[in-house]
Amino acid sequence: MNDMFAHVTIRILEKEYQVSCPADQKPELMAAAELLNKNMREIRDSGKVVGLDRVAVMAALNMANELLMRTGDEQELKEIVNLRIKAMSAQLDSALGPSAKQLSF
Repeated sequence: MNDMFAHVTIRILEKEYQVSCPADQKPELMAAAELLNKNMREIRDSGKVVGLDRVAVMAALNMANELLMRTGDEQELKEIVNLRIKAMSAQLDSALGPSAKQLSF
């Protein structure tokens, strides 16, 4: 059962943290830790935010904002694709005539 979990040491702003995660998610954890470290370094090095806790909160807020913006973009893209599918379906129905088998999406 322990083979299912990986114990990982991550380093963020010169501090080491011991974490565990499912073994198959270790690469994603390492990438997330590196991204967080990069963002926190940029905030710290800008000199606008002082204190580790404040740097961490700013990094978390920035990353959450990026996630929300991407989620919104993804939803908008899904809506556009769905509209295009409906338009194409309507064109097919029109071109094939009333005797054609109806497809629904």
